[in-house]
Amino acid sequence: MVAIKTFFITIFTGILIASSGSAMQVTSTELVDNAKEYDKKEVIYSGEVIGDIMKRDEYAWINVSDGDNAIGIWLPYEETKKIEFTGQYRYKGDIVKIIGIFNRACPEHGGDLDIHAKSIEVIENGYEIKRNINFYGLLIGIILFIVAMTLTLIIYRKKL
Repeated sequence: MVAIKTFFITIFTGILIASSGSAMQVTSTELVDNAKEYDKKEVIYSGEVIGDIMKRDEYAWINVSDGDNAIGIWLPYEETKKIEFTGQYRYKGDIVKIIGIFNRACPEHGGDLDIHAKSIEVIENGYEIKRNINFYGLLIGIILFIVAMTLTLIIYRKKL
């Protein structure tokens, strides 16, 4: 009986030790709402790279949005070369998985909330968004512009 209890206590302790050192998958909302809980802990955060890659000497900033919020990611500039597309008007950005240390008030970056990435992995490639031009809408716009300019000239000449 004592051996069984010792066995279960040992297994339970091992599970606790193993799980405490591993990174936790989190969302931006969890990070913002529970910043104290995650502060200085290793996290896994995934989302679309949006905006520009902002190079700062040997490092860079990227913004990663999971659809609710965007989190600033600080990482070595060399790691950004894995990113092909960043989300903008004409592009869907790469979906990345970041493993790094979360800071609710990073002393290195002016007290900002950020993640210092240990690794980055592109899990889904971005792509160019094809947008079709609505030629009927363009034609109507040109016609309305001509009508508006004609009316403006007529009113302007009557005032002279």
